[in-house]
Amino acid sequence: MQRYLQHYIDGAWVDSEGGTTWQVIDPANEQPCTEITLGTPADVDKAVAAARRAFETWSQTSVEERQALLTRIMTEYEARIPDLAKAISTEMGAPIGLATMAQAPIGLAHFAATAKALAGFEFEETIGKARVVHEALGVVAMITPWNWPLNQICAKVAPALAAGDTMILKPSEEAPGCAAILAEIMHAAGVPAGVFNLVNGDGPGVGAALSAHRDIDMVSFTGSTRAGIQIAQAAATTVKRVHQELGGKAANLVLEGADLSAVLPPTVAGVLANSGQSCIAPTRLLVHESQVADATAFVKAMMEQTVVGDPAEMGNQIGPVVNKAQFEKIQDLIQSAIDEGATLVTGGVGRPDGRNAGFYIQPTLFADVTPGMRIAKEETFGPVATITSYGYEAEAIRIANDTPYGLSATISGDPAAAAKVAPKLRAGLVTINSWSPDTGAPFGGYKQSGNGRENGRYGLTDFMEVKTVVGAPA
Repeated sequence: MQRYLQHYIDGAWVDSEGGTTWQVIDPANEQPCTEITLGTPADVDKAVAAARRAFETWSQTSVEERQALLTRIMTEYEARIPDLAKAISTEMGAPIGLATMAQAPIGLAHFAATAKALAGFEFEETIGKARVVHEALGVVAMITPWNWPLNQICAKVAPALAAGDTMILKPSEEAPGCAAILAEIMHAAGVPAGVFNLVNGDGPGVGAALSAHRDIDMVSFTGSTRAGIQIAQAAATTVKRVHQELGGKAANLVLEGADLSAVLPPTVAGVLANSGQSCIAPTRLLVHESQVADATAFVKAMMEQTVVGDPAEMGNQIGPVVNKAQFEKIQDLIQSAIDEGATLVTGGVGRPDGRNAGFYIQPTLFADVTPGMRIAKEETFGPVATITSYGYEAEAIRIANDTPYGLSATISGDPAAAAKVAPKLRAGLVTINSWSPDTGAPFGGYKQSGNGRENGRYGLTDFMEVKTVVGAPA
């Protein structure tokens, strides 16, 4: 078992003040795999004080100094990818191949994209008689989830460093190992003491303390809409900036006449990748009534060809979902669809054949799903897809937008026709015949999927303040 019982505060590993131990459960075998200490408000106070002190000097560093630090971090990070991948695979169940090829490297991609954005960023401009400047924002609290842990951590840490901010990271207690390794990477790269701090904990403890802390200038949160609302309410008392990427329920609008064999594999893959634990998974397939039977047969075959297996083994299998609570939530949603009259095409409740332990979900497909069913409205976060028919394009667009979420949407079909539909979809990301974002382009949601943007130049801007200076000499 791995043990990370200390927090990283002010450039050193320190004991918690009154914290309690927490065991992370390996979702493949339901046995403890990692032990951490859940921090306390006292630990948060210590980390915030360190970050506040460090801000005085780090915020005044040059672009060249920050670029050099990002480069050193990337060098150290690349050397630790095997360790990062193993931690992710063990704690949240991503197959080791996916963890090695995608989960761990995506963090490095965020540092690279941020370094590129920083190199070309215009910190000053003249508007009329005023000089407008971008400056470091302050002390940033970062609260991140377990599903793509390094993706969400590095999408915040990299631009905050580049902007001149200091930070306190609270990673998910379900996948803390990679964050602890990242702290080791930061230390080895020479990040100045207090600039980056790591306090492990849960939402009610450390998360709440960070959100309400009067000496924190911004909270950047990725997670559920429910938790995002709580964080925003706690942050409101000190009027700090709240930056959020929340839930999603992405549609996959399959255009009439689409070549299903060409366009469905790369988009339905988003439902299966990472065992469906992606906020942009395009789980709601909207298919023209003339192609519903063919699309159902095609997706059914994809689901049934998907191997569910041990994440420790190399291969193209999908692994378990992260924990018992998620497993039970997905089982409940699958059962609700059956009870509400959807047609179970393949999969269903219960573990896959041959799996008597672990939080494994059968790849599942429902047809005849109507927009009012729970399975069509609630974020499933598992390898579960639904098919809903439409009669004409405007109806499909209406169904796609009929959700409180607006993080992403996918269009499958002719790219030129899809490009005409994209402006009509109320989502921060629209993908055509694919489902993945670009680390250099802005990422974030409409409606209850959050506010603010991450990635590249837009992410850098969101971690800065804007100041207007009038009357300064030219």
